[in-house]
Amino acid sequence: MSRTSPHRRPRWTPEPSRRGLLKAAGGLTAALAAGTSAAALARDEAGAAPAAFTHPGMLHAYGELNRAKVRVAAGDDPWLSGWNRLTANAHSAATWTPRPQATVVRGGTGQNYTLLYNDVHAAYQNALRWKIAGTAANGDCAVRILNAWSSTLTEVTGNADRYLAAGIYGYQFANAAELMRGHAGFDLDRFKEMMLNVFYPLNNRFLNEHNDACITNYWANWDLCTMNSILAIGILCDDAAKYDQAVDYFKNGAGNGSLRHAVPFLHEVDGHTLGQWQESGRDQGHTVMGMGLMGAFCETAWSQGDDLYGHDDNRFMKAAQYVARYNLGQDVPFTTYTWGTGQNCAQRSQTVVSAASRGQARPVWDTLWYHYGRRRGLDVPYIRAMAESVRPEGGGGDYGPNSGGFDQLGFGTLMYAK
Repeated sequence: MSRTSPHRRPRWTPEPSRRGLLKAAGGLTAALAAGTSAAALARDEAGAAPAAFTHPGMLHAYGELNRAKVRVAAGDDPWLSGWNRLTANAHSAATWTPRPQATVVRGGTGQNYTLLYNDVHAAYQNALRWKIAGTAANGDCAVRILNAWSSTLTEVTGNADRYLAAGIYGYQFANAAELMRGHAGFDLDRFKEMMLNVFYPLNNRFLNEHNDACITNYWANWDLCTMNSILAIGILCDDAAKYDQAVDYFKNGAGNGSLRHAVPFLHEVDGHTLGQWQESGRDQGHTVMGMGLMGAFCETAWSQGDDLYGHDDNRFMKAAQYVARYNLGQDVPFTTYTWGTGQNCAQRSQTVVSAASRGQARPVWDTLWYHYGRRRGLDVPYIRAMAESVRPEGGGGDYGPNSGGFDQLGFGTLMYAK
């Protein structure tokens, strides 16, 4: 059913449901304390599909932004320690000079996509500093970066990796723009045109065609970054069809980014149900990247009143517990994973969990801990321990100069601590 339908869109309801949880906690006051916007609560209470999107409403809704602002001003930890990581990052400097390109290439000859991801993270980090501290210079810098790219970029290209660029930097760019919505001088309409004409066509093509390969050929992260970009573009552009496209794929898609394909097996270990992640037999760097991408997807939907964190009996939570446990140095069970590759779906199998990049630090865990452990009050010891081991989280530029260090926007300690 369409998001714009006059009837309530059916959704899977976890136990307890988010709506029930908010009612039990005391209605609007508790909802706002949990990081839920008044608009989202009113939508749930009315029992109808939304007539409009909540803004800001991607990785950071009003509740998260206001809490960070108040806590940093008061000098409270862990928010202050997260803020200090942000202000120490060179990308957050108001003196950042953008380097926009008409054509961005990722994969093959002529690669220049490092220019894009560095500028994207600079725009986002400056936007955060403006939102939290109100410093005009940071807001002006974020606008300068966003406007420079929207007036210049016409194409994202390269080999198959162009789809990764369109997905990862698409959703990240949209998040920076969402934070700057309404700022004087920001050409939001032109930025929307760039997202719709440059990023979305690649996102849509990949999700529908998978680069003309077998539907299972590409790892979960390829779908997930694409889904994130479509979801974020839908919100940025108030386009319900695109939002629904991404959410429907999360629930029902045939590729590895949909929830049941990303978490194909469940295991019982020490009293906890753990979910084996689709890339666990590949390496832990990409596996943890998956935690960040699916976490970003669920958090973005949560800002719009949709609980995908809890979908299918908290299946994503079980996967995050599995990944966290293994990267903390503990054993996990592994069911042989077999999938189709190439254009003819030739079968390949993995028989053991991969130790490659085990324990790699990425800024993805506080988003998950503060949702499952604090918002929901669930028993997630491995997620909690993993979050504590990498706190306070930084962002792009804090985890090396290569693209992997820019796969997540980061700063979860600053933005999600409760």
